[in-house]
Formats: sequence, C-alpha cells, structure tokens
Amino acid sequence: MDLTRLNSESEYKTALAHIESLMDAEPGSPQEQELERLAILVEAYEQEHYPIAAPDPIEAIRFRMEQQGLISTDNEGG
Repeated sequence: MDLTRLNSESEYKTALAHIESLMDAEPGSPQEQELERLAILVEAYEQEHYPIAAPDPIEAIRFRMEQQGLISTDNEGG
C-alpha cells in the first residue's frame, strides 16, 4: 500500500481495514509505525473528503445545556 496519500474511497476503506488489523501492534514495532502513518493518512483524507463544520455557537450552548439537563431559566437571577 502506498503510504504517501490516499487517493480514493477504495484506498481509504483499505487503510481503515488495515488499521484495524494493526490495533494490537507492540509499542515501538514496525507495525506500530505503520499504524501511525496510516492514521495520519486517514485523518488527512477525512479532513478533505468529510469535513466537519464548526457548530453554531448558540446551538453548541443549547446542546451542552441539554446534556446537563439544564433549561434557559436555570441561569436567570444568579
């Protein structure tokens, strides 16, 4: 496998499968080094092809409040 760039969805899926097979690599081994290189390539591919936009700040606050079980009146008066 070319370890310089992932050029297609097929290469991306192959890299993901190979990463899974390397997850138990011994620290310091060649397999661990290959795992690290593949992880970097997959991350770059995902950033280019599956970007995640930053959330709207208000929606992010509302989401966090919902996670905490808070409502907008919980901050009033204090």
